[in-house]
Amino acid sequence: MAKRRMSDRFDGYTVELFLDEDGDWLAHFEEMPEVSAFGPSPEKAIDELSVAWNGVKESYGAAGQQIPVAPARRNFSGQFNIRIDRRVHRAPALEAARNGLTLNGLVAQKLAQGIVVEDRPKAAPKGRNSRMRA
Repeated sequence: MAKRRMSDRFDGYTVELFLDEDGDWLAHFEEMPEVSAFGPSPEKAIDELSVAWNGVKESYGAAGQQIPVAPARRNFSGQFNIRIDRRVHRAPALEAARNGLTLNGLVAQKLAQGIVVEDRPKAAPKGRNSRMRA
């Protein structure tokens, strides 16, 4: 996976590039895949995505709405609440107690094991897909 920092032209959204079976490049935002553009080269696809992004921003402005903040730019508190079935709640509570952990500690540990943190280096995927942080 190729990542590179681009200018702030995409307001922090992640650009994904894919080479399709016809040899054209598709660029879209990982967080908003409905915003996309094609081009004969990665550079042209990104240029076309820039045109599309400017149109999206104009549409938000015309509707009197704020452009959504990219997840990479949001500040997170480190807390979130979920509601689950009490039977589902019971199983991890018992597992945490058996392991001398709080339920919060067990859930945090399991989330950390199962989620890839963007700052960690990743192996390049096989194929021709490429991903860049905008």
